[in-house]
Amino acid sequence: MTSPYRRLPSVDRLLSDERLAAFRDAFAPHIVVAVAREELEGVRAAIAGGQTSPSYDEIVKSLVEHLKAATTPGLRHVINATGVIIHTNLGRAPLSAEAIAAMTAVSGGYSNLEIDLTEGERSNRHVLVESLICRLTGAEAALAVNNNAAALLLALSAFARAKDVIISRGQLVEIGGGFRIPEIMAESGARLVEVGATNRTYLRDYEAAISERTAAFLHVHTSNFRVVGFTESVPTAELARLAHARGLLLLDDPGSGCLLDTTQFGLGKEPTLQESLAAGADLVFSSGDKLLGGPQAGIVLGRRELVDKLKKHPLARSGRLDKGAIAALSATLLHYVKQEEAEKVPVWRMIALPVAEIDARAKAWAKAVGKGAGIVDGRSMVGGGSLPEESLPTKLLALGGMADVASLARRLRVGDTPVVARVERDTLLLDPRTVDPSEDAELIAALKAALATGG
Repeated sequence: MTSPYRRLPSVDRLLSDERLAAFRDAFAPHIVVAVAREELEGVRAAIAGGQTSPSYDEIVKSLVEHLKAATTPGLRHVINATGVIIHTNLGRAPLSAEAIAAMTAVSGGYSNLEIDLTEGERSNRHVLVESLICRLTGAEAALAVNNNAAALLLALSAFARAKDVIISRGQLVEIGGGFRIPEIMAESGARLVEVGATNRTYLRDYEAAISERTAAFLHVHTSNFRVVGFTESVPTAELARLAHARGLLLLDDPGSGCLLDTTQFGLGKEPTLQESLAAGADLVFSSGDKLLGGPQAGIVLGRRELVDKLKKHPLARSGRLDKGAIAALSATLLHYVKQEEAEKVPVWRMIALPVAEIDARAKAWAKAVGKGAGIVDGRSMVGGGSLPEESLPTKLLALGGMADVASLARRLRVGDTPVVARVERDTLLLDPRTVDPSEDAELIAALKAALATGG
């Protein structure tokens, strides 16, 4: 009996197949050869595991799909129909048209990234966003780096290496992707001193923990969870007074980068950067791609002498922003300067979207999709480690009564235009709040294709 392994085609035979001609002509030969070998290795492994040897045509078809995947950019545009506005897995905050235009303008050629055009001398990229941040928040100085974790690591390294930093046990948060505040502190060389309990921490707990080794208090906003019930925490202003009375720094990490009063949108209260500074924090930290609505960035603002020291620290260079991010951040901040953020910044535009408008679009979707599509009430989440458990009323397109809703959701995700929806029990739900109106036609086409494929 002939071994199934001996019936497998050679790499040369596969590569000579006309169905691979487009790949042979368009891509580096060694890439095509490597993928072909990987395909055959996968088949051999499957046979060794007891599976039946595939036919030659099946191997070629599988190889074509793998070559398409191997030669397609991994990062793709996705339609977010989940209703989670700041969706970390989907790239957090989408950028405004102006921010995208600003990135394009500086990325296609040269820019004044580190040159003073008036004087013709070398400048520093940090100044390009600093004045905007300071005007909006009232801070003396500011610095933008790659992300908020980098900003916090930089500050702890600069001001608390080999010293103690006191933090409430209730604020030892994990900030996403497995990164935890204690681990960041350890990497900085600072020594973590926990005080209080998970649910209750008092000012006297901080005071009792102060020693000659203490450099700072760290206050971290619990932006991605909420402790309710028998709780007690110390307001930022009280911490600031104690810190300054004892010659210590107060480092405050509200995290979300919020500049607006969230209660005006029917949401709970989220601390703003301005309020943190006004309460007496020496340095304040935030992300750029959460409620600020800009690109990924970590923003540090506060006292000038402290920020100036951070700018000169070696870690500042390792975490600095590139020209595209600086352009997008500047354009986003300008929306706030012009008081047009609710119309121009996608995060706030989605938050402010009237339910009547969402309902009209959901009904249009349902009409286009046809039989089996309905409209139900739902809630949109802010997400992204901001306003935990806060949601907004919305209307959802609902597709139910199917044998395998999870399979439909997968077909939507892997289609030519990936659509990410949410599944609740036996129903697929799509929220217009997080879908830009310009994407409606693509979403409807993707839905129809996925439904037809599942036919």
